Amino acid sequence: MKLCKLTQRSKEQIYKTFTYKQNKLQVNKFASVPFNNRIVFVPHCMRNTAVCAAIEKDSCYICAECDGCKISDITKLIRKLNYRDLYIVKGGRVIGKIIRKQKPEAIVGIACFFEGNQAFKILKDENVAVQFVPLTKDGCAATDTDLAEVEKVLNILSVPRQIRNDKFLF
Repeated sequence: MKLCKLTQRSKEQIYKTFTYKQNKLQVNKFASVPFNNRIVFVPHCMRNTAVCAAIEKDSCYICAECDGCKISDITKLIRKLNYRDLYIVKGGRVIGKIIRKQKPEAIVGIACFFEGNQAFKILKDENVAVQFVPLTKDGCAATDTDLAEVEKVLNILSVPRQIRNDKFLF
């Protein structure tokens, strides 16, 4: 039984290391992309389903900015920054389809480490810069993220020293 726990912990560490390394490798390219050529992917598990007024459309939800969860805050922030769009996705597989249709130059993905790892692999052949922000509480419902970290990544335009040394870029 201890072996199973060790294996699970090791997988989680591998996912973390891989995603942080990818962030670091792609941050310069990401920083060079104007906000209006970027999109954001947020997992549907961050929605507060008790109050969420999001509209379901295809494999995504459209945020109604009901202030019921952090997705509303992120939506308002990307609007203020002039990001192209935000997608509340039901699963990671739809990301490739959206990328090929929308053709953004960069994306910000918010997810658990497993899904972040999968997204980097799905997008390896796409010409898009990616930055990943991990969930602070994962699972398949009522997940959470650090809004300050999301805002920091969304605002990357150049790579000043304090950003390069951030833990999410390693």
